[in-house]
Amino acid sequence: MASRKDPAAPARHAADSHDLIRVHGARENNLQNVDVEIPKRRLTVFTGVSGSGKSSLVFDTIAAESQRMINETYSAFVQGFMPTLARPDVDVLEGLTTAIIVDQERMGANVRSTVGTATDANALLRILFSRLGEPHVGPPNAFSFNVASVRGSGAVTAERGAGETVKVAFTSTGGMCPRCEGMGSVSDIDLRELYDDTKSLADGALTIPGYKPGGWMVRAFADSGFLDPDKPIRDYTEQELHDFLYREPTRIKISGMNMTYEGLISRMQKSFLAKDREAMQPHIRAFVDRVATFTDCPDCGGTRLSEAARSSKVAGISIADACAMQINDLAEWARGLTDPSVAPLLKTLRETLDSFVEIGLGYLSLDRPSGTLSGGEAQRTKMIRHLGSSLTDTTYVFDEPSTGLHPHDIRRMNDLLLRLRDKGNTVLVVEHKSEVISIADHVVDLGPGAGTAGGTVCFEGTVAGLRAGDTVTGRHLDDRAALKDTVRKATGALEIRGAHAHNLRDVDVDIPLGVLCVVTGVAGSGKSSLVHASVPAGAGVVSVDQSAIRGSRRSNPATYTGLLDPIRKAFAKANGVKPALFSANSEGACPACNGAGVIYTDLGIMAGVSTTCEECDGKRFQAAVLDYRFGGRDISEVLAMPVAEAEEFFAAGDARTPAAHRILRRLADVGLGYISIGQPLTTLSGGERQRLKLATHMGDKGGIYVLDEPTTGLHLADVEQLLGLLDRLVDDGKSVIVIEHHQAVMAHADWIIDLGPGAGHDGGRVVFEGTPADLVADRSTLTGEHLAEYVGAVG
Repeated sequence: MASRKDPAAPARHAADSHDLIRVHGARENNLQNVDVEIPKRRLTVFTGVSGSGKSSLVFDTIAAESQRMINETYSAFVQGFMPTLARPDVDVLEGLTTAIIVDQERMGANVRSTVGTATDANALLRILFSRLGEPHVGPPNAFSFNVASVRGSGAVTAERGAGETVKVAFTSTGGMCPRCEGMGSVSDIDLRELYDDTKSLADGALTIPGYKPGGWMVRAFADSGFLDPDKPIRDYTEQELHDFLYREPTRIKISGMNMTYEGLISRMQKSFLAKDREAMQPHIRAFVDRVATFTDCPDCGGTRLSEAARSSKVAGISIADACAMQINDLAEWARGLTDPSVAPLLKTLRETLDSFVEIGLGYLSLDRPSGTLSGGEAQRTKMIRHLGSSLTDTTYVFDEPSTGLHPHDIRRMNDLLLRLRDKGNTVLVVEHKSEVISIADHVVDLGPGAGTAGGTVCFEGTVAGLRAGDTVTGRHLDDRAALKDTVRKATGALEIRGAHAHNLRDVDVDIPLGVLCVVTGVAGSGKSSLVHASVPAGAGVVSVDQSAIRGSRRSNPATYTGLLDPIRKAFAKANGVKPALFSANSEGACPACNGAGVIYTDLGIMAGVSTTCEECDGKRFQAAVLDYRFGGRDISEVLAMPVAEAEEFFAAGDARTPAAHRILRRLADVGLGYISIGQPLTTLSGGERQRLKLATHMGDKGGIYVLDEPTTGLHLADVEQLLGLLDRLVDDGKSVIVIEHHQAVMAHADWIIDLGPGAGHDGGRVVFEGTPADLVADRSTLTGEHLAEYVGAVG
C-alpha cells in the first residue's frame, strides 16, 4: 500500500495548527489509534469501505466531542434534559468548532409536524397572512393548526423596565380546526374490534393491546363505579353504554389513588389514533389498521385549519392553498408579492422557498407530513435552515448527502456543499459517490478493510493523490460498469394501467418479469409511487426498503435473522443444557444488568450515566453460562464475531452448523460481512438495514423482489458485489425490480423505466422504457444524458 500521506499535499507548519482540527489516538469503535489533521474552512470527504471507521471518526469522535463540550456549558439543571454524551475514546482533540450534524434520520414522528413546520416556511407564511390577509382574522397564531381556536380575553403582566409592570390585554385565537383538532383527518372506529360484547369486563371483554383483565387499564373501567364489571357489555343500559364509551373525563378514586376516568372512545383517540402510525410497534399498527378508518376531515377538507384561517387570503389564495402548492410554484407566487410594508419578510420567505428548489425539493409541499420524507429528503430539508444562516466558522457534518439523489441532483447538492464552505465553514462529508468525492479539498480514506480489518487511515490528501494512490477507494474511484452485450428476455409482464398515486398521471406501463428491471428518474419523479403503489403486495412479492427495523436495543442481526436459534441449540446440545441459557433475554442473562450489558444510573437533575456492567463486563451473560463452550468459544465470543468470521467458524470442524452457516452466507452475500452478529440493530445505517432485510428474504419463495436504492451506503468496490447478487437472484428465477439512481445499476439492467421529465407535477410520466443501450443512444432524458456520460468512460 502506498504512503497514507499525499506527496502532492502542501507541507504544514506549526503556525498552521490553529487552522486544523487535530485528532490523535482515536480508538472509538474499531479505530486503531487514528491520527489525522483536518483543514478548517475546507471541504473534507471521508471515504472507505462500509465498516471501515468513517462514522466512528467523524460522528462518534469529532462531532460527538464538539456536542459534548457545548452541552457542558449549560447548567446542571438544563443538562438533565439533554442526552448523556460520554467523552469519545481519544487522546487529543484540538481545534474543534461548533458541530452541526445534518444526518439522514427520519424527521419527527409527530403527526403535527410537516415540511412547513419543520422549517421556517410556515412561520413566515403565518406572519405574512396576519399582516396582509383579507379579511384580517388575527395574529400569526390564527393561522396555526397547532394552536386551538379558543377565543377569549384576559391580561398578562409584562415588564416595561426598571421593575415597572403594565397590564396588557390579549385575545387568544388559534387556527386549529376544532373538529379534527388540527390533525387533518377524522377516524371512524369499529367497536367490534375494541371488545367482545358477549363478555363482561371481568371475563376479558376488551380486546385492545395492553388491556388485560386485572390490569390498571381495565380496572379504570371495572372499578369506576359507573359499570358492572360482571355484566356482559351487550346487557348494559343506555347510560352504562354511554359512560363506557363516551363519558367526559371525570376524577375518581381506585384503591385510594386519584385517577381520571374517561370513555373508551376518547381513550382510543389519545392512546392510539393521535399517535404517528409509522412509529408504532407492528402489533399496535395492525390493531389501529383494524379498528379505525381515517378520512379527510369534512370541516376543513384535510387542511387542518379553522374556517376563519381559510377565509383570509393574500393575492387570491389562502394559507391552506399556499401550503398545498408545490414549493416551486409557491416560490413563484411569493415573487409576485410586492407590498413594501413586509419587504424584509418577503425577502426571507423567497430565500427559504428558493432554497427548497435549489436543493432539489421543489416538488414537495409545505403541508407534507415530515414523517413521510425519505432519509435523503429529510437530510436536505434539515439543510434549508443552514443555507441562510449567518453563522461562520462552524463545522457541518453530512452523512452521505447524495443518498436518494439522481446524478442531475447530485451536482446541485455539490454546489450547496461548496456554498457552505465558501461562507467560511468547515464541511465534513462521509460519502461513497465518486461525484461527491471529486469536489473535495481534502480526502481522508479509512480502511483497508471493515471492522477489525479497518480503523486505520490509508490515505490523507488531495483527490488527485487518492486517485494515484494504491488504496481500495483510489483503485475504484474511476470504476464504470459497462453496458451489457446481451440482455435477458422477459418471461412475462406485470401490467400497470392508469396508475395515479401521488403525482402519477394515469401511467400505463408493463414491468417485465424474469429480468433485472431498473426504475429511475430524478428525485420526486414518481418512481416509488409507481412501484410501491402499483406492484401488488402479498404472496410472491418481497419488498425490501431502508425503514427502521422494529425492535429494542437488545435486538441484533442474530436475533433478527433467526441465526441465534441454531446457535443456541448447538451450544445446548454440545453442553447438555437448555437453549434458553444462551439467550441474554432469557435464563442466561446477567442478573446485575438483566442481560443489557450496561447499567444505567439516574442522577436526578444531572445527566444520567450508562456504564458497562461490572458483573459481566458487558458480555450480558451469567458467569456460569460463559463456562460452556462450543468450538472452543463461549456464547459472548461468538456473538462478538463479524459475519465473515462467524461464517468460517460454523462452516467446518467441531463447530459445523449448517443452519447457522446458511444464514451467515446470505449476510455475507449482501455485503454485511463486517458487522458483528451481536451488534445492536439501532447502530445500523439505512443501507445496512435494507441489506439485512434482503438477507432474511433470500430464501423466500417470493417470485418478485422490489429493492429501494440498494446501493445506499455501499462503497465503490462493493457495488460490483451487489450487481453479482442481483444477477444471482434473477438467474434463480426471481423477477427483480430496483428503484435506483446509481449509473452502474442502470448500465447493468436488462430493462429501464425512466420517469419524469421533472419532479412533482412536472413528473409522473414514463419518458423512456427500453434497454440501457437504447437509453444511451436516445439521450432524450436527463437520465439518458447522465448514463451516456457515465458509460462513455468505459472501454
